Amino acid sequence: MTLIYLDNAATTQIDPEVISLITKVMADGPLNASSLHSCGRIARNYLELATDQIGRCLNSKMDEPGGARLVFTGSGTEANNLVIRGMCKKNPLIISRIEHPSVIGVGQWLERTGQKVHWLEVDSIGRVSTEHLESLLQSDTNLSSLVSIMWANNETGVLQPIDRISELCRKYNAKLHVDATQCVGKIPIDLEKISLTSMSFTGHKFHGPAGVGGVWLSGGETLDPIMYGGEQQLETRPGTEPVALIAGMAFALEIACERIPETLVQCSNLRDRLENCLKEMFPDIVIQGSKTSRLPGTSCISFLGADRQSMLMALDLEGVSCSSGSACSSGSSPPSHVLHAMRRSKSEINSAIRFAVSRFSTLSEIESAVEKISKVYRRLKK
Repeated sequence: MTLIYLDNAATTQIDPEVISLITKVMADGPLNASSLHSCGRIARNYLELATDQIGRCLNSKMDEPGGARLVFTGSGTEANNLVIRGMCKKNPLIISRIEHPSVIGVGQWLERTGQKVHWLEVDSIGRVSTEHLESLLQSDTNLSSLVSIMWANNETGVLQPIDRISELCRKYNAKLHVDATQCVGKIPIDLEKISLTSMSFTGHKFHGPAGVGGVWLSGGETLDPIMYGGEQQLETRPGTEPVALIAGMAFALEIACERIPETLVQCSNLRDRLENCLKEMFPDIVIQGSKTSRLPGTSCISFLGADRQSMLMALDLEGVSCSSGSACSSGSSPPSHVLHAMRRSKSEINSAIRFAVSRFSTLSEIESAVEKISKVYRRLKK
């Protein structure tokens, strides 16, 4: 049976070109950028090259004294934790109810320690309420708030109004962290045109390696570390940098950004083909967030009358890989907190399946997936 991989919001196939680069970097010898000898200089050169590559992809100058910088981490989850714990301090934190578990989890932890945390509401299609955000920012004008909002939702693909959110944060002197792990490398991002304090990303979401991520920090911003014991990365994130993985992530992002124009069209067409075919056969299914802007390749569909976990297992047996929510909670498969925050019905929440295509997906895979999904749904709905 040929595998049809439609879980690209969880992780992506690593690009063969990226594998070749990582292999080459590893073959260059023991690479510790803190070493003073020639191997250390080679490692530092790789890190500087990777920083420049990522900066160009995000349209951010990385070589200006006191300007923007990158902090490399082990994942997007670590990146979000580092920013929120390292920047929030004692000031109020504002996060939405549809954030990734790595943001919600640290928000809940801060609440337990006595930190003031405000939970931002979303509408029925999954967009953050900017009116609610402004009212929260107005209520805490005596303190500088930290706002953390994801650019694109990991379950529905819905894009948030980051431009408007950025305007409000500037107006009320709040810091803005954006979790961009789902959209970096998938949609154009220009950090010269939008005012952010920080932004997180991770390589395995855009056909790079797992085990490496990063934080983009605007000029003049600092983070308190959450780990200690080393002077790497200005003591912000101690530990020997994984040079080969960082180089691979930067190269993967460069490839992804160069191909964004064609990938946007390809993934949008494949997603629409999947949704339209299923909707034509089953008019009662609900496509979450379809009435607003979404990532080109992500689709969250509620198959009313079927159980999401039963569908997942049945589709897996048919060779279709998909998920029922965040990859960080897929092992236990709890009901979607995102759809709950959107106030969707219990039947929609309990039957929601997420599909996500990539530039490696094909039309023939989508056609085959539609056939398999429809067969499974008909059987389970009975």
